Parts: sequence; structure tokens; C-alpha cells
Amino acid sequence: MFFNTAFFKLYKTPLLLAFASLLLYTSFAYDLVRTDYIKLVMLYVALFFLFYKLVQLLKGNIKFLTWLAFGFRAVFILAIPNLSQDFYRFIWDGRLLLEGFNPYLFTVESFIGNNEFPVAQAQELYNGMGALNAGHYTNYPPINQLCFVIAGLFSGESILGSVIVMRVLIIAADFGTLYFGKKLLEKLKIPTYHIFWYILNPFIIIELTGNLHFEGVMIFFLIWSLYLLHIGKWQWAAVVLGLSVSVKLIPLIFLPLFWQWFTKHNVISTAQIDEKSHSKNDEILKQVQHDEKKTPAFTGITKLNSFYVITSTTVILSFLPFYSSEFTTNYTETVALWFNNFEFNASLYYIARAIGYTFRGYNEIAVIGKITPIIVILLVLIFTFFRKNKTTIQLITAMLLVLSFYYFTATTVHPWYIATLLILSVFTKFKFPLVWSFVIILSYLAYLNVDKSDKSENLWIIALEYIIVYSVFIWEVFLKEKKRRFKRNLPFNG
Repeated sequence: MFFNTAFFKLYKTPLLLAFASLLLYTSFAYDLVRTDYIKLVMLYVALFFLFYKLVQLLKGNIKFLTWLAFGFRAVFILAIPNLSQDFYRFIWDGRLLLEGFNPYLFTVESFIGNNEFPVAQAQELYNGMGALNAGHYTNYPPINQLCFVIAGLFSGESILGSVIVMRVLIIAADFGTLYFGKKLLEKLKIPTYHIFWYILNPFIIIELTGNLHFEGVMIFFLIWSLYLLHIGKWQWAAVVLGLSVSVKLIPLIFLPLFWQWFTKHNVISTAQIDEKSHSKNDEILKQVQHDEKKTPAFTGITKLNSFYVITSTTVILSFLPFYSSEFTTNYTETVALWFNNFEFNASLYYIARAIGYTFRGYNEIAVIGKITPIIVILLVLIFTFFRKNKTTIQLITAMLLVLSFYYFTATTVHPWYIATLLILSVFTKFKFPLVWSFVIILSYLAYLNVDKSDKSENLWIIALEYIIVYSVFIWEVFLKEKKRRFKRNLPFNG
């Protein structure tokens, strides 16, 4: 009794904040309709405030924060996602595979349109996912499909059962990210509590655990891979990175950035000889100088090429069971839709589209959607060859900035995309993804218009979101760094 009383006195404020968070998460999971915009925003803002205070108060108690992260996720276990309908397609793909069909070769519409019902609750799943989703081939890579199959295997013909299984997988991945994220932070001499800016973030809990987006599984493999790379196990890092790509394709954008890490990271310098050893052996110095001139560059390029081969082989092997000429066509066309057809919550693209409308007047995405990937590729190459990416922190920072620019120029930025930016920022000095994870809730208000018949996005709401994000981004990436350098160069006045 004394222990419990003492514990409560010591952690009275965090416990009250945690209890309030549990109540709000319960309301979010079981008593929220997506179109109830006022309640949606109020719950999210309150949860974000409580999250910030909890991390602030408990940063010295990792165990307590971990239990809170588990408890908040557990609230959602029996909830049907209320902000996304993608999970219906996940269930369809998993059940279709279990019935012996290749999900990459058939649209949902191709079955339902012919009054064919190849899986249990086919009509209900079709109605849930919507006609747009049902009309396209699946774009989810093989490891993602494996998760859908596992859900089908262990849930029978229950939609809620499938939801629970997928949710458990995503929660498990989050705690894998917590484990390897903490270890990597320790290696990088960064406070380990920083990982909770991701793990305990209501954005992550709601979008991944709540709405069943598998970015969490992709991120688990990505952070595991970066940890393995940092401790020198680059072969296994390549395998795990391949698994990450086989959940979501987005890590492919990072591949060129590894060039400097492999070719320059391991270069031995005479200045790096441990002075404490007092070694004056001329033979050792000569060997180091020889290695410095000849070995590292050759060895680094060899390792880099091997890294790429192992990663690509892992990805290819995962896709191999589904391969056919039809698969290649269907998959590439489906992925291309994100560049040439879909528009949602964009920023620079909407500005370019508005400019294009003034002299062309229509179908700007067909033009801009072909140009932006080229610009992104050029930026990746600039970061690869002209920015220092020798250390793990520099590499992760480059990943963060490149992916940020990609999303700034993208035609479609769904809320859950920001999860990757958020986890990368944990290992850097930048906090704009944390701010973005807060204001991203505005994207759910994008179709809120005074005129109810207007089904287009409310660009004022999107503008507010990006004004905040770009303001913090420009301050952190450009102005703050410039100010820091200016102060560093000031003469001593004391």
C-alpha cells in the first residue's frame, strides 16, 4: 500500500495525464465519425498536448513511457478503423491469395462486375473499400501481402478478426521499432527518450494502430536495417532493407544516398590513431597510410555494389512468386497512378497546377506528374554526390531531407506518409516532421466547404497546413543554421 501511495505521489501528474489520454483514445476509437470535424480536431489537439507533456515529464522513465505506448495502442484492439477504408482492400487481398488467386492480376471490380464472389463477404468488402479502390489493381508489395494472408489465416470469415490480427502485427512492428530505435540512439549518443516522439505520438498510434496503415512495418525494417548498418553488419542490413522495400516501395528513394557511407565512411585516417595507445610503430603508420590511399575506396565501392545486389535480390525474390508479364504491366500502371492521376493534400504541386491553369487550363497533372519525378531524382543525386553523408546521422539526415522534398512536390500526400519523416527526424536535429505530425490532422478537413455541394478540396485549409510546415522547415534547415554559423564566427567580446 505504501509503495502504491508513494508511486502515485511521485507520478501523480503523469498518471492523470495518462488516464485522460486513455479516455480520449477510447472516444477516438469507438465514438468518432470522420465527418464530425470539430470533435476530430478537438480530440487530436488534446491528445497531442497530453503526449507532449507525458514525454516531457517522463523522459527519464523509459519503462513508464513504454507501458503507456502499449496501453494506448491496446485501446484500439477491437475498433474498426474510422478514418480510412483501405483495410477492406487488405482483407480482400489476403483472402484472395488464400483462395489461390494472384491479387496483382485481378481488380475487385472484375469479380463483382461479373457477379463473382471469390472470397467470403465479398460484397461487404467491396462496398467498404469503395469503387475507386476496387477499380484498380493492388499496389501493395509482397511482404505487405503476407501480413494480409496472416490476417486471413487467423481470422476465418470475420472482418473484425482480420482487423485485430493486422493490428497486432502493426503493434509488434512498432515495438520492434522501439527496440532497434533505442539501440541506434544509444550508439549515436542521442537521448533514448527521443524515440517516444515517434512511438507515443498520437499521429502514429491513430494512423498506424488505429487505421491499419503498414508504414509501421516498413519503418520497423528500415530502422532495423540502419542499426545493422551502423554496427557494421551491412550484409544483413541489405537483406532487411529489401524487406522494408517489400512492404512499401518508398525506401527505394534512399538507395543512392548510401554511396558516401560505403565509399568514405570507413576511410582510416592517421589522425584517428588512438593516441592513448602511444603506438609509434612506423610499420603501423605506413600500413594506415597505405590503406588510406588505396584500400578503402575500392573496398567501399565493392561493398556498396554488394549492398545493392543483396537488397535488390531480396526484393526480387519476394516478388518472384507473383511474377508474370501481366503482373509487370498491372503493377507499374497502378504505381504510376500516384504520379499521373491522384491529387490530395499536395503543396508545391497545387501551386504549379494553378500556374499551369493560367495558360493551359486543364489536365496539369499529366504534365507536372512527369516533371516532378525528374526533379526529385536530380535532388537525390545532388545529395548523393555533393552533400556529406559519411556518418550514420548525416545519412539519416539526407534521407529525411530527400523524402521531405519528395512529399513537398508530390501530387498526393496521405497523412500516414508522414510517419517515415517522423521516425527519421528522431535521429536528427530537425523537428519539422513533429510539427507536421500535429498539423496533418488538417488534411482530414480538406473537403470541408461552406457549399456542401462542392466536393473539391478546400485549398485554404491545405494552405494553412503547409504554411505552418514550411515556416518551421525553412527556419530549421536554412535560417537557424545560418544564424548558428554567424554566431560561431563572431569575435570574442569578453
